[in-house]
Amino acid sequence: MSSEVSIGVDNVAKAYRVYAKPTDRLRQAIMPRLRRMVAPLLRAFGRPIEPAPYFSEHWALCALSFEVKRGETIGVIGRNGSGKSTLLQLICGTLTPSQGSIAVTGRVAALLELGSGFNPEYSGRENVFLNASVLGLTREETIARLDEILDFADIGDSIDQPVKTYSSGMAMRLAFSVIAHVDADVLIIDEALSVGDAYFQQKCLRWLRGFQQNGTVLFCSHDTGAVLTFCDRAIWLDSGNLRMSGPSKEVCESYNAFINAATQGLAKPAPKPSAADDGKDAALTSARAARLLPKAPQLEEPVIFDWLQESASFGSGDAEILSVELITAGGQVPTWIIGGEDLCIIAQVKIVRDIASPVFGFHAKDRLGQPIFGDNTISSGAEVPQLFYAGQTVICRFEFTLPMLMSGRYSITFAVASGTLETHSQHHWVHDVLFFDIHSPYRNGVLLAIDMRKISVDVESLHRDEI
Repeated sequence: MSSEVSIGVDNVAKAYRVYAKPTDRLRQAIMPRLRRMVAPLLRAFGRPIEPAPYFSEHWALCALSFEVKRGETIGVIGRNGSGKSTLLQLICGTLTPSQGSIAVTGRVAALLELGSGFNPEYSGRENVFLNASVLGLTREETIARLDEILDFADIGDSIDQPVKTYSSGMAMRLAFSVIAHVDADVLIIDEALSVGDAYFQQKCLRWLRGFQQNGTVLFCSHDTGAVLTFCDRAIWLDSGNLRMSGPSKEVCESYNAFINAATQGLAKPAPKPSAADDGKDAALTSARAARLLPKAPQLEEPVIFDWLQESASFGSGDAEILSVELITAGGQVPTWIIGGEDLCIIAQVKIVRDIASPVFGFHAKDRLGQPIFGDNTISSGAEVPQLFYAGQTVICRFEFTLPMLMSGRYSITFAVASGTLETHSQHHWVHDVLFFDIHSPYRNGVLLAIDMRKISVDVESLHRDEI
């Protein structure tokens, strides 16, 4: 990754004028001009010159500063109204900041919202030329790439129909196809990939993977799973302020804890401390990094690392997870894990206040924080007492056969809640209570190997006169 700054946002803020009624907008347009015209007369009589404004200000962004290095992919998350779209429009240049400055190096291609940059009365073909010219291509360059653009969009004869007749998926296909062929240095995407059929989404994702090798991506989404998959780092906006910046896994986990607390009406948890936004994963302490960085497999090394005391957590506090262990079916701590073993997760939970309809569950996650497998007591149909009393200690066991995962470091997240799968309250959710290493013998390049029953390769002989 280059150290060159591709996007620099320095103390940027954006304010919108809010008028209580339409006549105030007219007064604001006229009265300051009139006041300036009669200013000499007002001074002579000692009257104030500047009138009170007829509007109030809404600050969509407040003193925001961060940098994106060339080749990075940065996720932008936050609730509706947090300022995400405003930030992206400021970086694209379609809005002007009220204060601060933004510097972008290279050609920018943006997919901000469906239909942006399109004239609904023009045909799809005409809009290709229109949108490409806005993104910096000459007409000759667009003509040379037109066949590739139309082939990527794959909307058939509809290309010569007005865009106003397109479905949302067709409009997204055409818009994405254009930005994929303008040789952009910076790509900005605002939720657009959530529209369209599964085939085209996969096509876009394959293209994005290739673009990420050299280009800079600013990816705005409510889907934290997508941010974990694509983004090196993430920034979390809340009411126009930068609430947290750092490795995407840590930011997304803190954001999910915040949303859960807001849903349950609990005190908002503070985000996990993170280092300054310098483009490095500096949020890990040196001691933690030494234990979490991959090492060459050695039989004498441990394969399970307990991290409960330092893990991020959230919840109502009605229950407390005291310990979580990963052991073999024989009750021993594994010394080597390759996948396919019979294992057991044992959690010890203290009941702080009475809990009705309890739910226990876990996720196993990969190094990016994406859930790979897991279960809970409701989904599995386990027999669980419907009421636990304060002061009790509960032992919860999950026995399972470990999937044949690819080599790497994985983590276990454990949680205690009450209610149903659709409506529940989290009492204690602990991220990454322990880590474990898998040293898989499979070299097939996939995340999950399967127990293949049989593979056969046959040659069918042909006579020469049949060839």
